[in-house]
Amino acid sequence: MAEQKIFAGPRIRRIRQAKGLTQTAMAEGLGISPSYLNLIERNQRPITVQLVLKLASAYQVEPEELHGEARGSVAALKEAFSDPLLSGELPGDQELIEVAEAAPNAAAGMVKLYRAYREQAERLSDLNELLAREGRATALSAARLPLDEVREALERRPNHFPAIEEAAEAFAADLAPGDDLSGALKAWLKREHGIVVRVLPVATMPIWRRRYDRHSQRLFLSERLSPFDLLRELAMESALMRMATPIAGEIDGLKLSSDEAKRLARFELARYAAHALMMPYEPFRTAALRARYDADVLRARFSVSFEQAATRLTTLQRTGATGVPFFLLEVDHAGHRLRRAGAQGFPHARFGGGCPKLPVHAAFAQPGQILVEAVEMPDGAGFVTVARTLEGPQAAFTERPRRTALLLGCDAAFRDELAYAAALPGTGRAEPARTDGTTAATGATPIGPACRLCERTGCLARAEPPVTRPLGLDEMVTGLSAFDFQ
Repeated sequence: MAEQKIFAGPRIRRIRQAKGLTQTAMAEGLGISPSYLNLIERNQRPITVQLVLKLASAYQVEPEELHGEARGSVAALKEAFSDPLLSGELPGDQELIEVAEAAPNAAAGMVKLYRAYREQAERLSDLNELLAREGRATALSAARLPLDEVREALERRPNHFPAIEEAAEAFAADLAPGDDLSGALKAWLKREHGIVVRVLPVATMPIWRRRYDRHSQRLFLSERLSPFDLLRELAMESALMRMATPIAGEIDGLKLSSDEAKRLARFELARYAAHALMMPYEPFRTAALRARYDADVLRARFSVSFEQAATRLTTLQRTGATGVPFFLLEVDHAGHRLRRAGAQGFPHARFGGGCPKLPVHAAFAQPGQILVEAVEMPDGAGFVTVARTLEGPQAAFTERPRRTALLLGCDAAFRDELAYAAALPGTGRAEPARTDGTTAATGATPIGPACRLCERTGCLARAEPPVTRPLGLDEMVTGLSAFDFQ
């Protein structure tokens, strides 16, 4: 096997300069010519094993210093240049390697500046949210990726699109699916567009959920998907063909700034349209009222998944025919917030959704179980939350399965309308001990909007100090929280 060549010119130059040597002096110590050392320092010649040994002997240089020093810097630089502020200037990997190799200190400085910029942007975002909660809106904003723009646009508005609902009802009337929506959609695709639907094995669809081949007029679906997800993918493709006009109209109403953002929004609204087809508005709302919003009963009634039924519950906001205004939050194992939506917009100001004490995080320890909990914000606002894990596409034996957790919530004022109220503590239960001097609703878990915006003292789950209070640096007193503050 050929030996990998090592080009370490800038590092050898730094070693030479740190020791105050000229090229002639260092070349003499290594037993090579100054011209050859000059070529090595300009990365026009690789260093040999013999030269590495001579460097180690003559100048006490560890061989590891000449290997892979720039890898961490290159990864950090790539992260910095992927920011929307710099995305137009993104160099290729080779240019980043050259920067990290030739000027490692400057590269480290760029990374520090970028991380400071991101930290300040996060703090500005936190402060902006805090001011907005107090009724003092600001114009603070940070550079956003198209996905961030779409998420923000959808989160701050009600998760109800009347034009898509009407188009879905008209489509369903034409289909007359009875108890076989999947068969009706396949027949419609074949009849109206000449499209044949096929479910393919993992070997043929290794990285796709759905793929439409325009040339052969075939729609391919992955066998990894559950029957519920197969139906949703089929409904999404059909909705994109039948309901293109109302979907485009709703996208225009979002006032997105780029074609990429509009493409992402089109996907999200196609999923909304698929749910409207699978769970028609009025039958679903009527069933939800009778079942007292029990998502398990609803998923069995409409042959959908828990996630699909829970998502549909957040859309019940038709004028004159509303339901309980639910909101939802989906997170992964690492705590990343993947999706947020609400019947009246996701309640950032009142609920936040960033507290580590929410049951959505505890759900990972009890996969498949439903956790019902009453929670209370620092200002006394109460919510009922329902959390459960969700399973992703079927993983192979050698793959790590995808698992996320969904939190469905609503204002505590609606608790008596929910089947889940039976799992909440009764009013006769003794109040839990508190350390912050406030009184919680009976049996409610005290939470906050997010650690940076929460001023609860003595919180064992605190992960960051609040931006609104100075840190407590009393060496004589240590509090329960990892971050004491005044």
